[in-house]
Amino acid sequence: MSAQSPDLTSIAFWIRLSGRAFARSWGRDVMLYTGGVAFFALLAVFPAIALLIGFYKIVLSTGQASEQVATLTSLVPHAARGLFAGEVERLAGASAKAISAQSAIALVIGAYAAHRGFKALLAGLNLIHDEQEPHGFLKFNLLAFFVALFAFALFTAVSGAVVTSRIVSHASESAGSIGAGGLWPTLGLWLGLTALYRYAMSHQVRVAWAPAIVGGAVATVLSAISSWLCAIYVEQMPTFGATYGSVGAVVVLLIWLSWNINAVFYGGAFATEMETIWRAKAIRPEPEADPPAADVVNLQARRASRR
Repeated sequence: MSAQSPDLTSIAFWIRLSGRAFARSWGRDVMLYTGGVAFFALLAVFPAIALLIGFYKIVLSTGQASEQVATLTSLVPHAARGLFAGEVERLAGASAKAISAQSAIALVIGAYAAHRGFKALLAGLNLIHDEQEPHGFLKFNLLAFFVALFAFALFTAVSGAVVTSRIVSHASESAGSIGAGGLWPTLGLWLGLTALYRYAMSHQVRVAWAPAIVGGAVATVLSAISSWLCAIYVEQMPTFGATYGSVGAVVVLLIWLSWNINAVFYGGAFATEMETIWRAKAIRPEPEADPPAADVVNLQARRASRR
């Protein structure tokens, strides 16, 4: 990395940036916000399943609805899938009237939990970004509401894309369509995190697109790694079920949520550090140009002019 501007092709620059992002995310007590987001996410996830089942029952058959929701639950760790599988089976076998009533209740509970969870998420990102002036009460609640609404709309669109890719793959039996079904959640998460960092992490000056995109990519990769490590962690502990008993699946889900939320916070710290470097480069004063050299005096010409 040169003295004037960072060398984006240097591995040392990215390693140094990763270290600064780690120090920023872990040096600001974001674990307090991680616990709040994980709790409210756990509270909102089952109402979200009820809403999706109700939506799928309108546009699909009961069997297709349960199949597609079960496909989405494959994203969570294997040890926690039993919770979702049991809920999906119960809702799939319920009548449309019961589903409608439960969806109305789920909408209230899910909206409350999602709103509180996104408020904790935004507060943690504001802390990471070193926001000095907090949002006003009304503005902060409206921001959390619209972020939650966008997240649910994006989740619905991604789930619809997964359903469509599954239908196409069953119809065409093509390997490319099957791979695309697993690609949609990754692209949706990347898009959502990029928009979150760009528009919601800073309320004074928007984060530039490049740091937001890179931070979203980093958080998406870390989320995938966290899910993989969580599965290994649970499978390699034979006493896990004996320790936690019947609530073991809930503990696994909380661990998975907390690790993924830490990935989101780290992505925000990475985007912040990258943005700090870019802005320091933009406002660095240019070196002053050397003063123009004085004209060289020709002594012979001056003597000739005096004659």
